[in-house]
Amino acid sequence: MPTSENDSPPVYREIAEAVRSAIASGELSDGDRVPGENDLMKQYGVARATARQALSVLINEGIVVPIRGSGIYVRAFRPLRRHGPRRLSRELWGAGRAIWQTDAADRDFETDNITVREVPAAEHVSRALDLSADERVVERRRRYRLDGRPIQLATSYLPAKLVAGTAVTEIDTGPGGIYARLAELGHAPAHFTEEIRVRMPTPAETEDLQLSAGTPVLDVLRTALTAEHVPVELNEMTLDGAAYVLQYDFDA
Repeated sequence: MPTSENDSPPVYREIAEAVRSAIASGELSDGDRVPGENDLMKQYGVARATARQALSVLINEGIVVPIRGSGIYVRAFRPLRRHGPRRLSRELWGAGRAIWQTDAADRDFETDNITVREVPAAEHVSRALDLSADERVVERRRRYRLDGRPIQLATSYLPAKLVAGTAVTEIDTGPGGIYARLAELGHAPAHFTEEIRVRMPTPAETEDLQLSAGTPVLDVLRTALTAEHVPVELNEMTLDGAAYVLQYDFDA
């Protein structure tokens, strides 16, 4: 039976780690029912409150999900490996492919809730795109779904003076997406910068991404610049923190 002597972790964390290890080893697979409160009480000789705390840890981590009236199950979802440099390569979108194809080529990936409109640029958008105070931007909002599950919200801002009246303002921008269209307009992205931070979601984000309780989100702020370092897009992304593995490769 787990104990908490000699500065060891609290008992409920030891139990959570045991269940986590069973999932990592494959003993419990995606979609399997995990031991419930009664099972954990019997197996580890602990009180119900301790068993409940252990399961709460796993639920808050997004590893398992409770289904009302049924039980708690291993989350049946394979995280998406997001390779930053590879997915933004011109070889991808320049060939008419969507940038997400490098991440999810073998999976069911779709975009929904797409809206496009021209709006006044907010102060932080004007600053990022080096616009004057009265300039407008084209705002593109969308949500991404993987295997039927919402995983990302994204809003792109592009200078209206560059893209107004072009395919960038259409719902379907065509092969290669907005980066290919910018290239056709003579403003091909050549450099990207991304900033990432972690936070807890807003109620609206929790609903839009169908997040389990306690699941954090990743904010990714990307700026696309031309070879002359002229900013042509600001993309604000909100990612389900339990749905992604972020990968970046660097030379020493």
